Amino acid sequence: MQVSSLNEVKIYSLSAGRSLPEWLSDRKKRALQKKDVDIRRRIELIQDFEMPTVSTKIKVSRDGQYIMAVGTYKPRVRCFDTYQLSQKFERCLDSEVVTFEILSDDYSKIVFLQCGRFVEFHSQHGHYYRTRIPKFGRDFSYHYPSCDLYFVGASSEVYRLNLEQGRFLNSLQTEASESNVCDINPVHFLFAMGTAEGKVECWDPRTRNRVGLLDCALSSVTADTEIDGLPSISALQFDGALNMAVGTSTGQVLLYDLRSSNPLIVKDHYYGLPIKSIQFHRQLDLIISADSRIIKMWNKDTGKIFTSMEPEHGINDVCLYPNSGMLMTANEAPKMNIYYIPVLGPAPKWCSFLDNLTEELEENPESTVYDDYKFVTRKDLENLGLAHLIGSTLLRAYMHGFFMDIRLYHKAKMMANPFAYEEYRREKIRQKIEETRAQRVQLKKLPKVNKELALKLIEEEGEEQQITRKRKQKNLPSLLKDDRFKVMFENPDFQVDEQSEEFRLLNPLVSKISEKRKRKLKILEELEAQGQEEEEEPEGKASDAESSESSDDEKGWVEEVRKQRKLLRQEEKLKRQERFKEDQQTLLKPQFFEIKEGEEFRSFKDSAKKQKLMKKTLEDRLKLEEKLGTLNVSDTTVGSKQATFKLKKSEQQRKQQEAEKQHRQERKTLRRPASHLKSKRGRGRLFH
Repeated sequence: MQVSSLNEVKIYSLSAGRSLPEWLSDRKKRALQKKDVDIRRRIELIQDFEMPTVSTKIKVSRDGQYIMAVGTYKPRVRCFDTYQLSQKFERCLDSEVVTFEILSDDYSKIVFLQCGRFVEFHSQHGHYYRTRIPKFGRDFSYHYPSCDLYFVGASSEVYRLNLEQGRFLNSLQTEASESNVCDINPVHFLFAMGTAEGKVECWDPRTRNRVGLLDCALSSVTADTEIDGLPSISALQFDGALNMAVGTSTGQVLLYDLRSSNPLIVKDHYYGLPIKSIQFHRQLDLIISADSRIIKMWNKDTGKIFTSMEPEHGINDVCLYPNSGMLMTANEAPKMNIYYIPVLGPAPKWCSFLDNLTEELEENPESTVYDDYKFVTRKDLENLGLAHLIGSTLLRAYMHGFFMDIRLYHKAKMMANPFAYEEYRREKIRQKIEETRAQRVQLKKLPKVNKELALKLIEEEGEEQQITRKRKQKNLPSLLKDDRFKVMFENPDFQVDEQSEEFRLLNPLVSKISEKRKRKLKILEELEAQGQEEEEEPEGKASDAESSESSDDEKGWVEEVRKQRKLLRQEEKLKRQERFKEDQQTLLKPQFFEIKEGEEFRSFKDSAKKQKLMKKTLEDRLKLEEKLGTLNVSDTTVGSKQATFKLKKSEQQRKQQEAEKQHRQERKTLRRPASHLKSKRGRGRLFH
């Protein structure tokens, strides 16, 4: 039995340890128990609580006496009797089981949904009946008031099989292309199904109409989550009449109140794996959600983690034993895990001895295995000169390093560093000196960037602390210790430029104040360089002199502002003169502009005219067009106005028209002499 603790919650793994083969004799088993500590300490709560290869689903009957599990290979179902702490029966099946449901209080009525679209019914004696559904099924639920089985799967329809009449009823037609999971509320029998599109459809079995639709895919995506595709619904569970938990294929769990379309809380597993199972623990208001890697228990009101478990093998299903602190899992391994968490509740009545056992363990805590071992990295082994032991039995590989015997570690360290005790003694003396120094005045360590600003903030904080002590108020957080302004005292790009115009006008007395701070900075730097331990007060000025200086500063505020503005004007005048000299020295080079093909350059005035015209209003432009004759506005008989426009011809169109006109004239001139000659020839023949 292994014990782990997270958030001060102890978890006892009852299935930890090696299992012994069935074919071993009692004598060999006793001999192994004497030799092997792990076998001697193991607890076999239920005999042969395992599957040949993999277990896929696990459930508890309503009376709590029987635990049923399905797995492979070959496909089979095993029933364990908790009163006998052993296996009651085993039945092999024709195909693998997707899911199953126990309809009765005991094991006498069971329904199996199998891979090959088969639905198989078992009674107390064994196989009873077998039928088939039209499409491949993924989940089903049993509606107790009407004795209907609702099947969902790779189809948009929800198939209904009535067990009282023994026939299929009319299917429910949904908007989804495929459905993954379904559940029926135990209070008001609302039927809910999770689709591949990330939606949950709620149906009323009495009217066979859809009464609600939730878009969980959109609600599951928050600012912190990163998803690769559209989240589909992979788990669904009701809690009471109003609460419903939905698990997505991207690793989020959403808790809904059926009266609202927005989730009350969204919990992310941060593994990106589909949620396999969701269970509710009402006594502590917990939700137990599991993916293939981890089981998390968290508060359904705040989302705070209560505890978590990471089994060695992948998780397929989780089952919480009713009204107890026992948890069972079906895994990608032959052995099915059993966990006992005393905080969740007492042990079941068939294994009440667990309470006494855990109480004894808490009273007499044993030293863990890791107390006798030291964890070292590869670099530590090289420093100790033990790198040649890698791969031997003296080192046990674990994560990014190795576990080695603590005695071997101490011997190797003494040989590698014989003066370790002297170093330890010096370190202890240094710590004692540091403790005494803490009572003295400490030097102020200023940042590299904006030292004067940091000194100003320290002075202001000291004054505020004195005020808050007098008024008995809470101290405000320091600006220097705030991470949001950390870069301002580290990055040189944030250095305050005291020579800028804005700074000098906003801070007219900055010159005198900065001189004081510079003096203090110089004294602090000298003290740091000399390595003094106490900060001395700078000589040459008394407190009375400083108070008189502050009063003089207040009186000369206006004069200082005028002085700064005068200096700024002089500096600006000098800059203008320098620019003028530079302009005179520079030679202007001619600039060339390229004209588009088919256009002629007239002047720069045309572009200026166009710009002026574009700035005018539409009314002014219409009036100008009327004057030029390109626009004609007239009243119609109906009473409205009619506007006709004449388009301006471009230069290219005008040239083309002129060329066509010239071509027509040339053709006319060519035709005239030809017709004249013909008339002359005709006349000559006639007279001849």
